[in-house]
Amino acid sequence: MKFMKLGSKPDAFQTDGGGDSRYVLSELPSDIVIHVEEARFYLHKFPLLSKSSLLQRLIIEASQNGTDQVYIHDIPGGVKTFEICAKFCYGMVVTLNAYNVVAARCAAEYLGMTEDVDKSNLVFKIEVFLNSGIFRSWKDSIIALQTTDALLPWSEQLKLAARCIDSIASKATSNPCNVVWSYTYNRKSASSDEIVEARKNSQPVPKDWWVEDLCELDVDLYKRVMVAVKSRGRITSDVVGEALKAYASRWLPECFEAATIDDDAYSMAYKHLLETIVWLLPSDKGSSCCSCRFFLKLLKVTILIGAGEMLKEELMDRVVLQLHKASISDLLIPARPPAPTTYDIQLVLTLVGRYMRRAGVTEDGIFLNNLDQEMFETDVDDESLLALSKIVDGYLAEVASDPNLSVSSFVDLATSMPDAARATHDGLYTAIDVFLKLHPNLPKAEKRKISSLMDVKKLSKEACIHAAQNDRLPLRVVVQVLFFEQLRAAAGGNPAAAAAAMAPNGGIARRLVEEEDDDEDNVGGGGGDWSKSRALPTPTPSLLKKQLGSLKLAVVPGSDEGGVDDGRRLARVSSVANQSSRLSLSSRSRRMFDRLWAGGKPPGGEVVSKSSDTSGSSQSPRSSAKPPASKSSSSSSRNRRYSVS
Repeated sequence: MKFMKLGSKPDAFQTDGGGDSRYVLSELPSDIVIHVEEARFYLHKFPLLSKSSLLQRLIIEASQNGTDQVYIHDIPGGVKTFEICAKFCYGMVVTLNAYNVVAARCAAEYLGMTEDVDKSNLVFKIEVFLNSGIFRSWKDSIIALQTTDALLPWSEQLKLAARCIDSIASKATSNPCNVVWSYTYNRKSASSDEIVEARKNSQPVPKDWWVEDLCELDVDLYKRVMVAVKSRGRITSDVVGEALKAYASRWLPECFEAATIDDDAYSMAYKHLLETIVWLLPSDKGSSCCSCRFFLKLLKVTILIGAGEMLKEELMDRVVLQLHKASISDLLIPARPPAPTTYDIQLVLTLVGRYMRRAGVTEDGIFLNNLDQEMFETDVDDESLLALSKIVDGYLAEVASDPNLSVSSFVDLATSMPDAARATHDGLYTAIDVFLKLHPNLPKAEKRKISSLMDVKKLSKEACIHAAQNDRLPLRVVVQVLFFEQLRAAAGGNPAAAAAAMAPNGGIARRLVEEEDDDEDNVGGGGGDWSKSRALPTPTPSLLKKQLGSLKLAVVPGSDEGGVDDGRRLARVSSVANQSSRLSLSSRSRRMFDRLWAGGKPPGGEVVSKSSDTSGSSQSPRSSAKPPASKSSSSSSRNRRYSVS
């Protein structure tokens, strides 16, 4: 920090015990008393008359009135600044620095300590110090600017704030290669054991070297500095975004307490801060000047303090452009009363809907070319849609545990993404499982509605293993999962071939519908709506036997039975032969298979008869079929007994 010493005489000012009275140690008694606010200065007329035009006038007026009392109530800087000016009049040593120079300059102007009264007066000396010291220093300019706020309107009339801002802006927009002054930079790639000073000496100056030092400014001064920096046209939008991000991190808390939100003073301050940051954002909304996480943080604060719809809409427009880059935790924005849910579900629905409309994507995943001219296009590709679908499914799994989340809200959020954008339905299955676990009293129709959102053909092997033994799913979903696993095994592990093999089969689907009412009365399984929308293929008993024997659900020790997110892990058994006896299907699954085998006709023309053993044992019921009379030896290999155990 630069400083300047004025005067040569030792400091002879003294203060009495109470601190309200100040006097000068001198052989001559004081002949004038100057009242500054609550303090009294016992001084001598001659030193003051030789330097200050204002004191000349006031002292003359007091003498004419027969008094030695002079009153000053509105001097900039108050008592401390007047003492600096008084010491200068006596020729005593005065030290000026970035913290007091602006106040001293305003007080000197107020007292009329100009060249018209005396050469090399205080105003002249302070101006020399400002131009040769303060405005040449990066940090001193910032400190001096901070002091101008308490000296209004004098600091504005003397253009001291503007001169500080111009000094700061000129340095911030200079070529980083020319930066030789001290600055603060503790962000980004600095490792925990790395010394910042050593890094400064070994690495070039970064483009955003000036960002952290400006974070100490008041929001109004910061706005003026950023306007000056941007007006010079030398700073890119990404550096401006980095500066705004650093400033928001400095002044916006990560979380809000209820008392803070309800306090009008805090709300107004945060609202003003948010409005300033958003106003300073680059006008090009499509630029990647700030991350989606940063915009979502601003949006969260905007909603919590009720900053207004215009500010909210502006931030939502910017979030939409990068929504596929968001994280699930960033989207967990608390809802304001009277919303019944913990998080603002409607906000996420709105963001996803706007993203899809601006991308020109229909619910079927078809890109449209007839976008509204007022809409700005986004760079949306297949990878972005896939990324957003994972985010939506993850968010859905997080909010599914909310007991106040309605079925309609769950369905709306799940269907906000087109089916083509989901390469896999594992995330959606996780959300469905969590929702069913936390809402055990759902009616059967709503359970079927929730489960129908999932396409078993897009489940991974691990998810299918878990779903096959998930008692919370409707029975028809479990049956469909098992059939698909059988077909996938028959297709050699090729999911595409298995999905193609799952064509509607009238016999099986019709059989399931006929058995629906009786099955639901006995075991509480799924309803006919699912079977009508997703017909099931004909199973092969021998392959199904192998498939059932190859499934095993691994449970993490110490975890609860239930959803995917409650500690369960899905495992594929390495040896089918060794593990086939370990799987125990639920009673309702075996009873459904009994009905299927009793009425179905497997490949080859054999009729499978239903076994009389339909008890809830751990083994599947045995079924046998009597082959028709053999016509030739070539067909004998097909005429054999089928058994499912």
